[in-house]
Formats: sequence, structure tokens, C-alpha cells
Amino acid sequence: MPSLPTIVAVPADTRRFENYEWHAAPSTYLRAIVEAGGGVPIIVPAVVDEDELEAILNRVDGVLVTGSASNVHPDRYGVEPTAAHEPFDPARDRLTDMMIRAAIRRAVPLLAICRGHQELNVALGGSLATEIQETAGRMDHRAPTHPEQDARFAIRHPVSVEPDGRLAEIVGASSIEVNSLHRQAIDRLADGLDVEARAPDGTVEAVSVRDAPGFTLGLQWHPEYWAATDPASRAIFTAFGDACRAYRDGR
Repeated sequence: MPSLPTIVAVPADTRRFENYEWHAAPSTYLRAIVEAGGGVPIIVPAVVDEDELEAILNRVDGVLVTGSASNVHPDRYGVEPTAAHEPFDPARDRLTDMMIRAAIRRAVPLLAICRGHQELNVALGGSLATEIQETAGRMDHRAPTHPEQDARFAIRHPVSVEPDGRLAEIVGASSIEVNSLHRQAIDRLADGLDVEARAPDGTVEAVSVRDAPGFTLGLQWHPEYWAATDPASRAIFTAFGDACRAYRDGR
């Protein structure tokens, strides 16, 4: 008899559409949880308080923090906001800060991607830099302008994987090709994080939480997009799914 799927909490973005505020998450992450992670996603609306979130985390087996078109508000890491930092989603900022901290504290498996990777760094006391493509020596990590999503999310540059780290254990390689699509990146690394991978220009592309009691991994790129076909992307979601099942079975 096949094992039951795990339940994975996914924080919602907020969007205005047809005079409503919508709470939603991108389908690519939801499909990757189902198809590569063996889980069922539930979207957590950005209206819950801490007590309600604790009740949700009592019932789930993992947390996946997605990417988004919005950015973490710079007030959260002590930087004066400018137009270059926009757009913002303060309701999501509040929700994901609570979710990340609670997941780590409770040893709930945590996978944080793109904006989520940046939110993980900020939640633990780090900071972000914006428009990094304008910094001398940095690559242009932004998505190309193209009408097709497959072209925008194409795997396009390598990252060097730190030996003996969590990511190296998952992908089994010292270098993998990834699809980074971002104009912000980690600036000051949070004290509680370890670097798991870097781009050729030194940009921090993956982190883990040092001494975390459970699975925690932050990735600047987008393994969810190619989780069905790219071996490294699938390995990441498989490892996350395995961690979720182990957490569920160990409760």
C-alpha cells in the first residue's frame, strides 16, 4: 500500500485583482511538491496570527517558502527603501518571518526558494543587496525578456557546491547548473547560516541553517521549474520530500 502524501505549508503572496485581495502561490512550486516531493501543498493565507500559524504547523509535515515578484521590505534589514527595492508585499513579509522562525524552532523541514532564500537570511539577521547586476564583477542574474516561460527559466549558469555540505550530499556533485532569476541577493550573511553554493561571481546561491534540528535549505535559483526533468532539481525536491516523511513518521 503506497504511503500517504505529506502535507506541506506554502505561504501566500497577496495580489489585487478584480477589486479583491487574493492570497495565492505560483503553481510551479505546488506541482513540484506533488510530483517530485510526494506531498500535498496547502496555501497559508497572509492573515493568520502566530497562534493560528502554530496550529497549522501542528498539522503539516513541511514548509516551502516560494519565490515571488515582490521583494522583502528593506525596513526588515535596516536599509532605507528606494524604488529599486520595490515591489513590496508586507503581509507576506510578516507571514514568512513567522513561518521560517517557527519551522526552524520546531524542526519542521524547510525549503526556501528565491525570495524565500532571501527571507531566510533576513529572518536570521542578514541583509540583502538590490540591483546586483550593477555591482562591478557581478553577473546579470535577471530573467531574460522572453514571452516563453521555458526560455525565461532556462538553466544557464553553474554554481560551485561546498564540499561536505547539505547540498553536496543531496546532489552528489561539486558543481551543478542552475536557473537563477533575481536582481537582489544576500549581502550580509546571517550569523546562523552556512553557505552551501556560490555563483561564479561570488553570489551566495544556497544556504543551510547551522545546527538546525531539522532539514533547512535556502536556494536562490528555481529547482521547482525543472523538478520533473533536471536531476539536481529533482534530487532537491526528493530530499525535501524524504525529510517531510521522516518528520511525519517521527512525530
